[in-house]
Amino acid sequence: MDEDRRKNAQKVVIAMSGGVDSSVAAALLKRDGFDVIGVFMKLNKFSSESEVRARKVAKILKIPFYVLNFEKEFKKRIVDYFLKESKLGFTPNPCVVCNKEIKFGLLLEKAFKFDADFIATGHYTRLVKIKDRPIKLYKGKDKEKDQSYFLWKLNQKQLKHILFPVGNYTRSEVERLAKKFRLPFGGVKKSQEICFITSTVEDFLRRHLKSKEGRIVTKEGKTIGKHQGLWFYTIGQRKGIGLPQGPYYVLDKDLKKNTLIVTKNEKDLYKKELIAKNVNWIAEKAAKLPLKIQAKIRYRHKAATAVITKILHSTFYILKFSRPQRAITPGQSVVFYRGQEVVGGGIIC
Repeated sequence: MDEDRRKNAQKVVIAMSGGVDSSVAAALLKRDGFDVIGVFMKLNKFSSESEVRARKVAKILKIPFYVLNFEKEFKKRIVDYFLKESKLGFTPNPCVVCNKEIKFGLLLEKAFKFDADFIATGHYTRLVKIKDRPIKLYKGKDKEKDQSYFLWKLNQKQLKHILFPVGNYTRSEVERLAKKFRLPFGGVKKSQEICFITSTVEDFLRRHLKSKEGRIVTKEGKTIGKHQGLWFYTIGQRKGIGLPQGPYYVLDKDLKKNTLIVTKNEKDLYKKELIAKNVNWIAEKAAKLPLKIQAKIRYRHKAATAVITKILHSTFYILKFSRPQRAITPGQSVVFYRGQEVVGGGIIC
């Protein structure tokens, strides 16, 4: 790129995780004429291998590379939040909070110190920016890899400064681009679901939360066993309950009585409505209600038709589904879609 063009280029800080998606995102930004700075966010002690890969990619792309240590903030805002919510009997989604607080919160603050115009990540999602209109968040082109579900907490101030370079590509196209850009990606493991948990969620919770024995009861109130702590269970769970003459499913948790409520009838898990709190509307102006939307009650859930209304004189919303949904789980995110667009989302109460 000639010197004048580089001087006028918009500056982008790209979050490089050491994975193929963010590495290709960095390569695409450089190809498109941006002034690219690579950063690696050090979030926990397991990340040294990823840092080495990210640094290697930055060297290949000939872009500056920095490591930002967010370990303290990550522990406080994400890991501690996950443990606190789990202890309260919820099933939290730490990735949603991490995106809001760390990747598009702290990183954006740091990017402004680099005098950057934008930050970018390797998320499979798209933005539609039309002058003088609210920015719209859309699903990624790759239906299987789409990560828009995790981004419902973002607001217009953040979206104004975000780029998603791989959102218009499928994963296989991204892998082809990695070869084209000569990036070293043979045999890199796919990232695990929750980055700070290296084994299972249950193992992690056992290490950090003590056992608290209580009764397992049927929905009729009959005691049929003991549990070791309500935080080890999630609504709809079938394995690991440890009861004879099963299968049993986790139906509910009673925190006051420290009881786990189970059922043998899977149909009991289906419910037609939910209440959501902490609702965020991407356009920032609350939508006109009642509103018919498609709602996802967890990441891999198939979006289902629902009508959303607000509970009078409160900040809570009710979603009524046209068909009952299986295992609506408190603590998880419910995300509202209109076709490809993410309208907003909230936390299931």
